Amino acid sequence: MRIGSKETTGWKATISVAMSNYIEAGSIIAIATSLSLWQERFGIDDFAVGLLAAISANAFGAAIGAAVGGPLCDRYGRKFIYTYDLLLYMVGVLLAAFAVSYPMLLIAFLITGIAVGAGVPASWTYIAEEAPPAQRAKHVGTAQLAWSMGPVLGFLLAVVLTGPLGLLGSRVIFGHLFVVAFIVWYIRQGLHESTMWKESRVADANRRRGGLRALFTGKANITALLFLFGVYGGWNVVAGQMGIFMPRVYETAGVESATEQNLLQVLLWSCTVLATYFGFMLLADKISRRLLYVVGAALGIFAWVLLVFANATLPILLLFAVSWGISAGIGAQAFYALWTSELFATPYRASAQGVLFFAVRLAIGLLSYFFPTMLATQGVPAVGLVMIGLLAFALIVGAIWAPRTQGRSLQEIERERYGEVVSAELTTPAKTTGATA
Repeated sequence: MRIGSKETTGWKATISVAMSNYIEAGSIIAIATSLSLWQERFGIDDFAVGLLAAISANAFGAAIGAAVGGPLCDRYGRKFIYTYDLLLYMVGVLLAAFAVSYPMLLIAFLITGIAVGAGVPASWTYIAEEAPPAQRAKHVGTAQLAWSMGPVLGFLLAVVLTGPLGLLGSRVIFGHLFVVAFIVWYIRQGLHESTMWKESRVADANRRRGGLRALFTGKANITALLFLFGVYGGWNVVAGQMGIFMPRVYETAGVESATEQNLLQVLLWSCTVLATYFGFMLLADKISRRLLYVVGAALGIFAWVLLVFANATLPILLLFAVSWGISAGIGAQAFYALWTSELFATPYRASAQGVLFFAVRLAIGLLSYFFPTMLATQGVPAVGLVMIGLLAFALIVGAIWAPRTQGRSLQEIERERYGEVVSAELTTPAKTTGATA
């Protein structure tokens, strides 16, 4: 928070920036826990519900925001995004809180999604650039921790509010997101600009580096884009459906009580919070990242195998929630945020995140459009097999091509991958270990 000339720095800055992820997750959960209520209120069918999910912060809306926000973040600075994105977000959630028609709700979800898409890639970029090399995973993991807290609090609020209040409770949940966004926006006004971005602007002025055109040239960029899409795309298409439609999956599996569905999600995401802190944040700077990633990916596959091939008894559902929760804490999203920041040079680091986020959210949106109908007509086993296939693909890509970047500065990684420090005239010596992707 700016007080006189003071600036928000260190862990306080990391936490304020990481709150983009709480806001993103909070939006998705607010939508997920209210879809049935909106469907009843406006008398819409499953196809219309799928459209709501598809254009929201979970899919197309976020994709549009990322495609625009990533390049803007590289061109005008990380702080530029933080000055405006949450203002747009507040407009979106406020419209959702007071929505009186289906078109108004569609507009609200789209605006919210665009704001989320612009803010999340910028947050991962800023945190990684400001983090000490030996603690980069710990700092980047703060964003994943904040993301995980969104569902925990979101589903708890749904249990407390939507049970007795119905749709009014959902409106209150959207209202609380407005309050959180305003507080975070106010604190962020004291953020300093990323030091690495400022240095890269000097280099760009001399060398004319950066931009989307540069991002799509050169083997280092292309291979990193393909690798990260394999890791994040395979996993996040699954997680995207779960974020919006998991209550419906539970219902199809036999859990009809909305309170029980939401409590299962509270358990799942509480495990994610614990795994993020004790697994990713405390271990990813110290032990083999490849091993940690594979364990997380394998747990995710195990969770869906349970849901598809075992009888959906309460113990099985509890085991599913715990397995997926731990998997999400040490799995693809946290590593994606870390590796995306490490594998691209500063002039197009945020643009790369924007492009990848756009592509992945586009894929989520396409599946979200049909997922409710597929689930209703074909059941959990059919959609579950699709989920398992996508998760297996992400596991294989990450296990084979995980980069060796642990403990190294971004400049060292950049020098090895590009043959020089593209972002600035720095003299940090290179190491000989590989930074493949």
